[in-house]
Amino acid sequence: MERALYLGNMSGVQEFILLGLSARQGVRVVVLAVFLPLYLLTLLENALIIFLVCSHTELHKPMYFFLGNLSCLEMCYVSVTMPSLLAGLWTGPYHVPFTACLIQLFLFISLISTKCTLLASMACDRYVAICRPLRYPLLMQPQVCLGLAGTSWLGGLLVSVAKTACIASLSYCGPNVLNHFFCDVSPLLNLSCTHVALTELVDFLSAIVTFCGTLLVALASYSAIGVAVLRMPSATARRKAFSTCASHLVVVGIFYSVALFMYSCPSRVESTDLHKLLSVIYTVVTPACSPVVYCLRNREVHAALRRTLHPQKGSSVRTDISCS
Repeated sequence: MERALYLGNMSGVQEFILLGLSARQGVRVVVLAVFLPLYLLTLLENALIIFLVCSHTELHKPMYFFLGNLSCLEMCYVSVTMPSLLAGLWTGPYHVPFTACLIQLFLFISLISTKCTLLASMACDRYVAICRPLRYPLLMQPQVCLGLAGTSWLGGLLVSVAKTACIASLSYCGPNVLNHFFCDVSPLLNLSCTHVALTELVDFLSAIVTFCGTLLVALASYSAIGVAVLRMPSATARRKAFSTCASHLVVVGIFYSVALFMYSCPSRVESTDLHKLLSVIYTVVTPACSPVVYCLRNREVHAALRRTLHPQKGSSVRTDISCS
């Protein structure tokens, strides 16, 4: 990969110009006033989830272990794309060195691939919890959860190495203007002046394996969950089972619907305003909404948060319960 970076950097283009979301200064100021607090809120939300999962023993369960991993990933994820978006809103079009652009691309591909696998792992966890409840403690042991999470992070790195190396080995003779707010695959392919068939093939195959493969796992898990829930005799049991999966299903639906539209096509798609808008959805909006969606109806997280904010009140309540 280092050799590919070197060869790519020896081409005519030594830097790229990111146009950002908008060229109109008035629009940029308004969007900046919205996205900067949203970025800080995303970091705060996910940091709070990580803190709660790590500090409360009642949250030391597979579901919250994966949720903590997802929150850590979301913090890294938005920190890769949001700074360049905010910089573009502050200064307008700005220059990014070739190497810095490829580093951002590498991190972005790695994290988005890891997110796909983590979402599939969370779907499998919910499948075992609902469809195999008696075997859940055995099947979802800590070693298994660590293996699934480690595989997700490692797999994301391997996919990113392959895709970034192919893109970095291309020649860029000019122009060097990216109609985007971060270094993404399609805009970079559009600027290449060499034959990109192999790179497009690698991009397409990785999209099939990463996006479609994990999506099929999630769909299979939730299909089995749906059948199991419908067979439950009690409406209360069905409602409780559905509530444990609804939040994850919403996040999966939003993320995959946008991501598949963006990355499953191997052709060199021009970056349009629609392309950038969809990128904003899965790089900004989804990471900000995911913690709220996951924890909005979760009583265990609410209880842990109340004990963190009001430790004396929480301890008094536990004392009253124990005395009674």
